Parts: sequence; C-alpha cells; structure tokens
Amino acid sequence: MAGSLFLINKVKLQSSSCCPSSTYRLRVESSSFCQPHLRGIVINNELHLKKIVFSTQSICCRLNPVSAISSEDAYPTNKELAQMRRKNFKEWDSLTTKFAGTANVPFLLLQLPQIILNTQNLLAGSKSALLAIPWLGMFTGLLGNISLLSYFITKGETEAVVVQMLGVISMYVVILQLAMAEAMPLPHFIATSIVIASGLVLNFLKYFHLLNDQIWRFWEEFITIAGISALPQVMWSTFVPYIPHTVVPGLISFLTAVVAVLMARMGKLPKKGIKILGLVSGWTATLLFMWMPVAQMWTNLLNPENIKGLSAVSMLLAVIGNGLLIPRALFIRDLMWFSGSSWACIFYGWGNLLCLYCFNSISREFFLASTLGFLAWLGMTFWRDAQVHGHSSSFTSIKEMIFGH
Repeated sequence: MAGSLFLINKVKLQSSSCCPSSTYRLRVESSSFCQPHLRGIVINNELHLKKIVFSTQSICCRLNPVSAISSEDAYPTNKELAQMRRKNFKEWDSLTTKFAGTANVPFLLLQLPQIILNTQNLLAGSKSALLAIPWLGMFTGLLGNISLLSYFITKGETEAVVVQMLGVISMYVVILQLAMAEAMPLPHFIATSIVIASGLVLNFLKYFHLLNDQIWRFWEEFITIAGISALPQVMWSTFVPYIPHTVVPGLISFLTAVVAVLMARMGKLPKKGIKILGLVSGWTATLLFMWMPVAQMWTNLLNPENIKGLSAVSMLLAVIGNGLLIPRALFIRDLMWFSGSSWACIFYGWGNLLCLYCFNSISREFFLASTLGFLAWLGMTFWRDAQVHGHSSSFTSIKEMIFGH
C-alpha cells in the first residue's frame, strides 16, 4: 500500500511546526483519481522500513523509525488515571486527618462559653438557670465519650482520641457545676467521678502501652456492661414524670449484659456472638453520646423559659467540631463514628440553635449563616469523598460505609 502511494505521484516531506520534531507528515499531492480520505496520511513508527531511498529531486533526507503521537495520547492512560487517583486519595486522607486534628480547637472551646455562663449564674445565686442543662443528658454524653475514648485508642485514631479526651474533661466540669447547683444528685455525681477518673487513668496507660492486657479487657467489659445498662435506663428516665419512674429497664439490661460478658469470658459464645457483643458495646457508646441532644431538646420543650441558660456559641462550636470529624469518619468508612458525629451536628448543635432561634434567643442572620455553612460543608464532604474514590454519586460512599464494598 505504501509503495503504490509512492509511485502515484510526487511525494513531499514536510516538518510541521506544530508537531514535535520527531514527527513528520507524508503528504500526497492528489491527482485526479485520489480520494479525499487519502490526504494527510501520517506515517508513524508502526511502519518499519529497512531501507527507503528517495531521489534528490523529491527529497534529500532519510527517514528513520521514530515514535509518533497517536490520538490516544491526547487522553490520560489507565495507569496515569490510577496514579492521579492515588495522589488525590492520599491528599484527601491527609486532609481529613488534619480536619480531625483541627476539631480539637472547637472542642477545647466547646463547653467554655457554657462553663463561663454557669459560673456567672452560680455567682449571681441563680441556680435555677442551670436546670436548663439536664444532668441525665450530660451524664450519657460523658459516659459515651469515655467509652468512645477507649474505642478510638483501640483503633489508633490519635486525633479522635484527643477530641474525646477533651470532651470528657469539659463535660465533667459542667457536671461538677450542676452538682454545685444541686441540679444533679450528689450520690450520682460521686459515682460518676470515680468512673471517669478511673477511665482516664486506664486509657492514658493503654495509649502509651503501659497497661496489662487483662486489666484493659476488664475495663472494656466494665464499660460494655455500664453502657448497656445505662442506655435504656437513661432513655426511660428522660421522660419521667410523663411515664412512671422505674429501674426495670436498667435492671433487665444489666442482667443481660452481665450474662453475655460472662459467657464470652468463659468461651461459651461462638465467634459470631463475640463479634455481635463487641458491636453492641460500640454502638451503645455511640447511642449514649447521641442521646445527650435528645435529652437537651426535650428539656427545652418542657422548660422554654430556661432556654436562655444555653450558650449559642457552645452550640455553634458543637456543629463546627463534630462537622470537622465527618470527612474522616466517611473516608475510613466508620459508620459508628460517622453516625455519632452527624447526629451531634444535627441534633445537639444545629437542633439547639433552632430552639434558640424559635424562642428569639439568637438572630435570624446568625441562624441562617450557621445553617448554610453546615449544609455547604456536608455537600463538599460528600462530593470530595466520591471523587477520590472514583464514584459518580455520593450515595455510593454512603452505601459502602453501611454495607461494605
């Protein structure tokens, strides 16, 4: 085919200034019988000629086999796409870790406005203002935080460990103020103090690998029993006196948890049962943390006159702090972490801002700015996560997190 073209007509070799120097175009000057599609044929390195000699009248150079740019080179290859995706993946991995670390700042300041407001009310002798903060809600949040602290230490998520530790310390200060205002029974406060102090010491030793494995296992079993026992009882007690006061939910849960833990220790539970027990323990800690805003909003509805005892800045910091954790939880596909952070953003932070706005405690501009900022952050998070994972839809990321790959 190439030889017949050479014999048809005069051949001219042109170097295209818009192409690389190693690429030459072989242009055929059409005769009367040449078809249009034969014009502008590009010779590439697939045409290997051992020896082609042209006359000096037609051309005065010799062609060597060279590489030519094909039409496919205009687009990234599969290897290049994979490299780009890996690079974006690593960048987002690093960025979400930094987000989680940055969350320490709002969490460090989270309870500070509330603590300052509580101090002012205590000094002014207005103890009733602290009734706007339900001690049951703070207790469940505190117990959930200490359990999640152990959970993240086991997973090795350092940024989340710091966040939970700050949450435990700041919530305990608020509970101390509630006890001083007699808004929390003293026996409950003493028991809570012992558990929290013990938990912080054990978690500290575990983080630096200074704790015996048997002691850590005992602690994990304790928080499993405590969490499973406390959650149903706290949920029930939140709605007293609209439902009768009873300890039956907590007692039943306690006995069930003790039996399950003892069976696991004695090897009477199958592997699947042990796995389910671990999941129940982790989800109980998350649900305890998630119940805190429910108790707070219920109190707001029952006693709207005390809602001014809430700090709008603290609620905004709750949205920011938990919002910064959402990208990391979504990226590593941790449904438990994602659920707790999202719930705290929506119901504890934004939900209480909504209550404050409805009762004219904050301006409309403040509420709208907080809402739009939160929605924009969620949209960016889901879009970016889908992009780095190569998904066309953000719903795929959620599906992977819930059901796995």
